[in-house]
Amino acid sequence: MKFSLFVHMERYEASTPHRQLFDELTELVQMAERGGFETAWVGEHHAMEFTIAPNPFINLAYLAARTERIRLGTGTVIAPFWHPIRLAGEAGMVDVASNGRLDLGIARGAYSFEYERLLPGLDAFGAGARMRELVPALRQLFKGNYAHDGEFWKWPSTTPVPRPVQQPVPPLWLAARDPNSHDFAVANGCNVQVTSLSAGDGEVVSLMERFNTACNAHPEVPRPQIMMLMHTFVGADAKEVDAAVDDLSRFYCYFSKWFKNERPVEQGFIEPLTEADIAGFPQYEPELIRKNLVIGEPQDVVRRLKQYEEMGFDQYSFWIDSNMSFERKRKSLELFISDVMPAFKVH
Repeated sequence: MKFSLFVHMERYEASTPHRQLFDELTELVQMAERGGFETAWVGEHHAMEFTIAPNPFINLAYLAARTERIRLGTGTVIAPFWHPIRLAGEAGMVDVASNGRLDLGIARGAYSFEYERLLPGLDAFGAGARMRELVPALRQLFKGNYAHDGEFWKWPSTTPVPRPVQQPVPPLWLAARDPNSHDFAVANGCNVQVTSLSAGDGEVVSLMERFNTACNAHPEVPRPQIMMLMHTFVGADAKEVDAAVDDLSRFYCYFSKWFKNERPVEQGFIEPLTEADIAGFPQYEPELIRKNLVIGEPQDVVRRLKQYEEMGFDQYSFWIDSNMSFERKRKSLELFISDVMPAFKVH
């Protein structure tokens, strides 16, 4: 099982400079490269200090010049916000800049906060329809001289420039949750990214079952890879682990409010939650977070990840966004590299 890092700039205080966060993200990715991680993933989000990532290709092009080996992935671009020609061209440019290290992850998106601002009236169903049109069109565009006449986009014969170093196309990954999205991904020859969020290992098992069902339904397609994304923290002792549990419990309360677009936002910051608000999320109580996420001392994390390896996951992505200080993130990542990864045969 390979390991990757899923990382964004996240800002909770207006006094924190964005440039500081940019440099800290860069340092975490360089640490991951030195530690033997396969990929660093950066996603796309808009108008939220909670997750600062308006165009992951900018981050990845910069990181391409600051790294040598680690693969660089979009985790993920939001399909309905992109014209396929533009997406193919920018992906090609980053693949050139990184000398063939791009992994292109695509999703329909999920935040109604973003839909409301970038494509008013869009919902998850409509976003999914756009993604299903974009993915096969993207494959054809990478081949060149492709004209398209679809429901959402139309264009005459076009070849995106520059062409990617990886031919005929960089590895494509789709974020999948429901059975239909797994089936679409496998049928279109895409690798699959999944996350159980904070739902626990029952959901992890279910996601793998959906993926296997899709693979079995398409024996004509070579089996793609599947990646599990999960919030992860490695602590040196029980005190560090307890603090991480509390932080991630609060993180998910804020995540839910952003996701559902249920809280006033001012200058990119969501209105702070009260203790009563926090109490209104029993599903994110600390002890459930401790159970459902990968949080613990090294031996506990190794034991949990061995289970995922046995299930058949090809890649495990360390989701480091957490409302923690950079120093705590860095220490957790260092412990993961030094005390967790050696227990696995990274292939």
